[in-house]
Amino acid sequence: MWELTLQTMPFLLEGFLNTILISLAAITCGSLVGLLLGLARTVGPGYLGNLVGLYVHLVRATPFLVQIYIVYYVLPTSGWGIFDFSNFVAAVIALTIYTSSYTAEIIRGSLEAVPKGQWEGAAAVGMTMWQRLLNVILPQAWKLTLPPLAGVYVLVIKGTSILSVIGVVELMRQGEDAIHRHPAHIMWILFLCAALYFLYCFPILRGIKHMEARIALRGRRNPANEEGW
Repeated sequence: MWELTLQTMPFLLEGFLNTILISLAAITCGSLVGLLLGLARTVGPGYLGNLVGLYVHLVRATPFLVQIYIVYYVLPTSGWGIFDFSNFVAAVIALTIYTSSYTAEIIRGSLEAVPKGQWEGAAAVGMTMWQRLLNVILPQAWKLTLPPLAGVYVLVIKGTSILSVIGVVELMRQGEDAIHRHPAHIMWILFLCAALYFLYCFPILRGIKHMEARIALRGRRNPANEEGW
């Protein structure tokens, strides 16, 4: 097994690097887009909230595999050069769309979970809507987003495992190639792939847990900050 590991690990690590790059880009872009969409749906005008709601439901109600086929195979047929993505860029765009839909709902839910009295109290002291949002509501809402966001980020990382359908050489694609070269050791190669996914996902989950604990501790030390005032 040691010799097999030495033979396959360089290829697996090459795919693992692509998995990290694609997932980090998608998580970063998807989180930013999701934040804007969540704000638009919560505090924006009604028509904008409805449009964002339609986008969120469409994306969440369709398989990710369909979305990536549309981005990589369907959009280029429109004839617009701007849609001629490489498989790497198409993967990042598709995962960004996927991430943004879930992040938008998490942001919306967290904002709506803040008691209305916080909005009303901030308005009573003369704050504008954006001052209320930035100084009072978001500091309370963002900590509510951490647990569900951690789950979404792990889903995004594991979602990269199907990007080989458009030719992206990520971790599982390299694992499949290794299995074709060494079919008698399929279990060991899959174990190596699973171990690499675990090494990537576990620190994220622990990091989010650590942030939650620190926030809770700070809230107990300073209840005024916990309440956003």
